[in-house]
Amino acid sequence: MDLKGKIVLITGASSGIGALTASAVAAKGAIPVFTGRSLQKLEASVLGIASEHAVYTMDVTNDGDVERVVADVLERYGHIDILLNNAGFGQFERAVDMTVAQFAAMMDVNYMGIVRCTKAVLPHMLARRDGHIVNVASMSGKIGSPKSTGYSATKHAVLGFTNALRMELAGTGVAVSAVNPGPIDTPFFELADPSGHYVNNVRWFMMPPEKVVRHLVRIMETRRQEVDLPWLGALGARLYSLFPRLSNRVAAKFLNKK
Repeated sequence: MDLKGKIVLITGASSGIGALTASAVAAKGAIPVFTGRSLQKLEASVLGIASEHAVYTMDVTNDGDVERVVADVLERYGHIDILLNNAGFGQFERAVDMTVAQFAAMMDVNYMGIVRCTKAVLPHMLARRDGHIVNVASMSGKIGSPKSTGYSATKHAVLGFTNALRMELAGTGVAVSAVNPGPIDTPFFELADPSGHYVNNVRWFMMPPEKVVRHLVRIMETRRQEVDLPWLGALGARLYSLFPRLSNRVAAKFLNKK
């Protein structure tokens, strides 16, 4: 699919993957709609965008915010072609050390944020019989690891939601995709890993954000259902699903990097 002229609503677009993807689709001729909680960060992220774009402050944990922004975008452009659910964060701690509030906060942003945005956009896509919902999940949603109980749970939820929704929408003209990256060199780890311990341990495995963005743009163009990144992580996920007991024993030490 040619992205030229397409309206692409992106959550978490104030930095990292969201901001870079917005720039990439703009270069393809699309009209990116940047959303995020910080207006200052959003304004900084659009500085290099010379083509048409839009900026809205939006907190994905706030029903009213999501409904307001989607309504404003629909009034301004008439439709939304692609929803990229990218907003999310992580905190790497052992389950015994995390508070219930920390678990709930991650679930509210990473999973319920996707539910809120999808619910707001979906009726309009169904009415047009056209649209594409792209959810940024994670390899953590397929393979858990120590100190990521809360984060992995949110991404498992995202994948469950994505896969079920895809089946519900078969034949409606609305496509649903998941992108499952491993660790990416972005500001995500400033909160998830403030000590830098995990980043130092997996630096050799971390992907440049530009690589993930290329795959995100490609999935928008092709409507491919799912992609796992990088190839080594994709291989690990397949082996894990085939040999879970063996994989648990082998992976427990390898994945204990946090």
